Amino acid sequence: MQRIRLRYTKRGRLRFTSHRDFQRAFERALRRAEVPMAYSAGFTPHPKVSYANAAPTGTGSEAEYLEIALTAHRDPEKLRELLDESLPAGLDITDAVEARTSGLADRLTASIWELRLEGVEADEAERAAGVFLAAEAVEVQRRTKNGMRTFDTRGAVVSLEAAPAPGDRTPDNACAILRLVVRHVTPAVRPDDVLSGLRAVADLAPPVPAAVTRLAQGLFDEESGTVTDPLAPDREAVTAAPPTAAETAAAKAPEGPAA
Repeated sequence: MQRIRLRYTKRGRLRFTSHRDFQRAFERALRRAEVPMAYSAGFTPHPKVSYANAAPTGTGSEAEYLEIALTAHRDPEKLRELLDESLPAGLDITDAVEARTSGLADRLTASIWELRLEGVEADEAERAAGVFLAAEAVEVQRRTKNGMRTFDTRGAVVSLEAAPAPGDRTPDNACAILRLVVRHVTPAVRPDDVLSGLRAVADLAPPVPAAVTRLAQGLFDEESGTVTDPLAPDREAVTAAPPTAAETAAAKAPEGPAA
């Protein structure tokens, strides 16, 4: 009867939550919030939830997306609040919109990532980024379920910038921030692959693992070089379209007796 698209986060220690762990937590939240979920057919029905391009385990994210199918009409914002209250802090539902267009996954073509490199001077990170961008190809290896695979990371990186971390810094507590825009290609190029490429071509090796956060993902705009909000087309369609029969019926429903 209705499809709702949600944006959620993985913050703090919850960035170590695996995708399967999040699925279980989210399904419990659906039950707590008494969401009228649609279920799949068959001997083992499952709630109809579609996840789109989840971030790797161990990385934070401000821009994860999923879609749920309902059997009754619900206000997206009220539903967002109920689900957010039913999830642990760090797994936060930050946006909700009724799905009025198709192809959410097709609009997730690029991501903006931030890599926090403790123990690395900003000048050194900037030098390494320049070497990486100047290369025609930067090949790295990653173990997959089919064995070791070699692929190019440079072709997927649209931009790569380095800056010092905010706050007062000394040589003893140096910290650089890398911000990169990466196209979603096959095989997928992940932030740790870019770090492997920086180590290979520029000898950049942070003394501690980088803290990685996805800041945004969506459709890459070639003209502006930015990543656009994938839920924007649904908001525009909701604004432009006349109310549905369910919305009209909900608006006309009589209020209950005063207490």
